[in-house]
Amino acid sequence: MKLTGRQTLLLIALVCVVPVVASYFAFYVWTPDKTTNYGTLLEPEPVVQEPMSAYDGQPFSLGQLRGRWILVYAGNSSCDEPCRQSLYYMRQVRTALGKEMDRVERLWLLTDAGRPEDSLRSEHPGLHIVRGENSALLAQLNAGGSAEQAVMTIDPLGNLMLRFPPNPEPKRMLKDLERLLKVSRVG
Repeated sequence: MKLTGRQTLLLIALVCVVPVVASYFAFYVWTPDKTTNYGTLLEPEPVVQEPMSAYDGQPFSLGQLRGRWILVYAGNSSCDEPCRQSLYYMRQVRTALGKEMDRVERLWLLTDAGRPEDSLRSEHPGLHIVRGENSALLAQLNAGGSAEQAVMTIDPLGNLMLRFPPNPEPKRMLKDLERLLKVSRVG
């Protein structure tokens, strides 16, 4: 079968137009029902930069961790079983990142004036424990729902990005963080 000049031109135009039309349809009309992320994506907003203090009275600022992803857990110093479980999951997820683990820091924002147990602190080396009972950061974390018992993620630019549910599933947290670290060009 030999194509005429007009048929060849129409075939070329069709080959060029169909992908463009399909992309518009996929972007504006068809939306997938299932999301791939486990944590709830938040509208990125800069976290409050304020001087705070560590549990031992040393000065602390989130600026010290700028350039790294931060997993934040807000909870009281007595640390009940869900608290211990969340801190453990944060540690294990960070460790499971392997060579990427240096890109992630962990922060426990204390919501009371108490002092965490020494044994708990020794279980979590590298965990930043910061007093935040009346801080603007805690108020900001609570703005989208209670931050207590939830693990939050702050990006390397200082924006609040992701909220994991209370008693998170570590494998799904890990998958979300691996995806974030893979596509992130900062931190």
